[in-house]
Amino acid sequence: MDGTNDGSPSSKLHTRLRLWEFPDCYIFEPIDGLADLFLSVSRANGTMNLVEALPPRGSSTPKVQTVYGVIGVLKLAVGSYFLVITDRDCVGSYLGHAIFKVTGLKVLPCNNALNTTSAEQKKMESEFSELLDAAERTIGLHFSYDINLTLSAQRLHDLGDEYKSLPLWRQAEPRFLWNSYLLEPLIENKLDQYLLPVIQGSTRMWRRGADAEGYAANFVETEQIMQSKGYTASYVQVRGSMPFLWEQIVDLTYKPSFDIVRQEEAPRVLERHFHDLQKKYGAVLAVDLVNTGGGEGRLRERYAKSIEPILSEDVRYVHFDFHRVCGHIHFERLSQLYEQIKDYLKQHRYFLINDKGEKIEEQTGTVRTNCIDCLDRTNVTQSMIGGKILESQLQRIEVLGVDDTISNHPAFDTNYKVLWANHGDAISIQYSGTPALKGDFVRYGKRTTQGIVNDLRNALARYYLNNFVDGTKQDAMDLLQGHYMTSVSRDMAVPRKGGLLENYASFRLAFALVMGALMFMMMSLRHARNDVRHLLLSLLWAGLCIGITHFVKANGRTFANRPRFHQSRH
Repeated sequence: MDGTNDGSPSSKLHTRLRLWEFPDCYIFEPIDGLADLFLSVSRANGTMNLVEALPPRGSSTPKVQTVYGVIGVLKLAVGSYFLVITDRDCVGSYLGHAIFKVTGLKVLPCNNALNTTSAEQKKMESEFSELLDAAERTIGLHFSYDINLTLSAQRLHDLGDEYKSLPLWRQAEPRFLWNSYLLEPLIENKLDQYLLPVIQGSTRMWRRGADAEGYAANFVETEQIMQSKGYTASYVQVRGSMPFLWEQIVDLTYKPSFDIVRQEEAPRVLERHFHDLQKKYGAVLAVDLVNTGGGEGRLRERYAKSIEPILSEDVRYVHFDFHRVCGHIHFERLSQLYEQIKDYLKQHRYFLINDKGEKIEEQTGTVRTNCIDCLDRTNVTQSMIGGKILESQLQRIEVLGVDDTISNHPAFDTNYKVLWANHGDAISIQYSGTPALKGDFVRYGKRTTQGIVNDLRNALARYYLNNFVDGTKQDAMDLLQGHYMTSVSRDMAVPRKGGLLENYASFRLAFALVMGALMFMMMSLRHARNDVRHLLLSLLWAGLCIGITHFVKANGRTFANRPRFHQSRH
C-alpha cells in the first residue's frame, strides 16, 4: 500500500471527501480537486467502481455531507458496510503531523439484497446492525496525518476483496490506531514533553491475560518524548496484562474470581510474549505490582513460575506488592521499587540525538509494568519511572544541574504530573469506561479527599459498566476492528445462547420483579395489624424477593451483560 509515495492524481490521498447518497449508490468526491475520478459504491452489494462524473440527480435531491476518512469496509453475511469519519477534533501535533480524534462515525449500509434473503439471515444481519449502531456510539479512535488521509478511489478499487479481507486497522493508510493518544505538549523553558501510547481496543473484564499467541490484553506502548536546546530524547515503556491464559468473567459480584486457564500452556504463551518484546525492545524488565495473597496472589505465583525458565540478563522479573507497601495513600514509597530497578534503568539508558541527528544515547531495554487492570497502580508506577528518566535526560543536556530534580521547579513539575494523569485517564476510559483511580497522586503528588471520593465514584461506575454495558461494547469494538469475519459463509447459523435461562435472562426484569415484590410486601405490612392474612402475604412477598435475589446471584454470569459471541478459553 504505497500510494502515498505516488504523485499521480489517481493515487493521491485526500484530506476531505464529499459524500453523495444517491438511491442506488454512494459517491465519494475529492474536495481538494486533486483527482478527476470519483469512487462509486453500490448500495446493493458494496461493489466499487471509478466514475468520471456524478450520476444524474433525477427528481430527488441526494443527501450530501463532508467526510474525513473511510475507516474500512465490513462485509457481513448479506451485505457490506462502509465506515466513514464524519467529524474530528485536532488534539495535538507531533513533528509536524496533526493528531486528530474521531468524534463522529457513520455506517453506510450496502445490503439491499436483504430483501431476498432468509428470515434467519435477516435476523443475523439485524443483530450485527445493532452492534454497528453501538460502534457508532463508541468513539475512541484517534489517527494522525499530515496532508493525506483517506485512501484514494484508485487504491480502494485496486485492492478490492484483498482490502475487504484485512482487519480494519490495516485497511487505512496511514495506519489507524484504535484509541492511540497524543496528549497536548506542555512547554516550559522551550522544553516540549509528549506522551504517545498505542492501544488495542478492548473492555476491562472481557480482555484479560493473553491469547494463545502471546498477545496481551490492554497492551500499551508509551513513548515519552522531550525536545530542548536542539536535542530530542525519548523513553519507551510498556504495560500489559499478565501474559498467560486467565479470565475474570463478570458475575454481578464486585470483584469476580480469577480463573487460570490451561495452566500447562502458561510457560509457552509467556515465552512467546517475551520473545516478541525482546525482538522489538531488547532487554525487558517485568515489574509485577499485584498483591501477594488472595486471587491476585495465585496469578502472581503462576506468572513468577512461568517466567522462571526464561530469566536471564535480558529478561528480569521484579514483584512489588503495591498495596501492601504503599497502601492507599503512601505512594511515595514507590522509591523502594526504584531502588530495586535503578541499576537496570541506568544500564539500558534512553534515546538521545543532537540537533544534527547524531545518536548520543540509545535505549537498549524497556520496562514492562502490570497490575490486574494495568491502569491505576501501573500508571502511578510508570509516571515515577518516566519522571526519573526525564530527570536523567535533562541533566545529560544540562537543562538541570547534576543534583537538580523536577520537583525543584514547581510549574514544570505540575505540568508534568498533569500530563501523566491525563495520559492515565485516556487509557483507563478506553479500557474501563472511567478515568484512572489514584489519579490525584499522579496529578498533584499526594492523595486528596476529593481524589478518594472520585475513586469511590469511579469504582462504582466501573462495576455498573462491567456488569451491564461492556458486553455489548466489546462486541461492537470487535466488529469494528474486523474480528468478526462473517463474510466466510452466508449460510452460517444465527448465534444462539445455550438454553431457556440464557435466552430469557434479564437483570432488568429480575430487578423490576424484586422492586414490585418489595412494594407489595410493604403494602401488606401496612394492613397486617388488622388482618393476619396480610402478614402472611407480606412474608410471601419477602420470600419472593429473597428467592429472586438468590437466583440472580447464583446465576450472575448469565444475568450480566456479556458479549453475544464470547467463548470461554476452556
